[in-house]
Amino acid sequence: MDLGAIADNWRTIAALAAPAECAAVVKANAYGLGIDRVAPVLWRAGARNFFVAHFKEAVALRALLPEAIIYVLNGLLPDCAADYAAANLRPVLGSTPEISDWSDYCRDAGVKLPAAIHVDTGMHRLGLSLEEAVQLSGTFRLLGFTPSLIMSHLACADTPGHVLTARQRMVFADVVRRFPGIPGSLANSAGTLLGRDFRFELVRPGIFLYGGIAINGVPPLRPVVRLEVKVVQVSTAPAGETVGYGAAQRLKRPSRLATVSIGYADGLFRAGGSTDAIKGVEAIVHGQRCHLVGRVSMDLATLDITDLPDGVVQRGDTAVFLGDGISVDDLAARSGTIGYEVLTSLGARYARHYVGG
Repeated sequence: MDLGAIADNWRTIAALAAPAECAAVVKANAYGLGIDRVAPVLWRAGARNFFVAHFKEAVALRALLPEAIIYVLNGLLPDCAADYAAANLRPVLGSTPEISDWSDYCRDAGVKLPAAIHVDTGMHRLGLSLEEAVQLSGTFRLLGFTPSLIMSHLACADTPGHVLTARQRMVFADVVRRFPGIPGSLANSAGTLLGRDFRFELVRPGIFLYGGIAINGVPPLRPVVRLEVKVVQVSTAPAGETVGYGAAQRLKRPSRLATVSIGYADGLFRAGGSTDAIKGVEAIVHGQRCHLVGRVSMDLATLDITDLPDGVVQRGDTAVFLGDGISVDDLAARSGTIGYEVLTSLGARYARHYVGG
């Protein structure tokens, strides 16, 4: 895990987003990379606003960063307002019951605590409806709390030219106008790259911080994760034999095989295996890209090393699944998924080494 790359990526995004402020999204254990190591690096790089999904994540982050502004994206559950207040957390309120609960708590406590208000501009996942937002805009100054942010979330910003993206920006601009004096935040990683009109006062990059692609066709920033595993056995098999569970792939030539210590329990997706019709995930062994052969099992996978010189690959050698030109999005594409899922699925059995930062 290259912490220096994460810091550099944040600084690059912050410079691009200026004069908007640049937050950092560190939900899901900083996209699987370790919030305890990532968040302090981002703070030292200059991030002051952080976003997590769950209350438990926010409490862990507060212990790491006592002075940070921490927003909890999944909102306020019933009877939890005192817990949020005690940890100095800002819930992202996306429904009228949440707004009422937080407002009532603040009135009873005699303090106008901050919180974000989430408005649904077309994703239909979380947030006030437009009608609810318009109604609230006429009375928000009477709330028992201080709205510190008006936010929404883009549904299709990673797809260039998608009609919904422009529509969401237009709707959000109208919503923000109705709440004068309150900063607006619409842009995720992809939205930040779409231009000044999408950035408003605060951007919320996530995947772009961690070396993933934000918009299809736009190169990522510095890679962050290198994933190496060990070869546990080298063997041969004649043409016509099959490899792995289900006999999903039949060898077309006499083959040399390297079985490596990684499986779907470690986040190498079963869908990334190979069949007679589809070549699956690649790894780099001694500088050579080698495809998986057959299915990925729980703890093991097998690489075709036939194109390497005989005897070069030995038990204990390294196979690189991320790094040396293989990005999280390359691995994801071969597995039928996205870079986000690759990172957040990195298994607990890996020995994690951090550099930089």
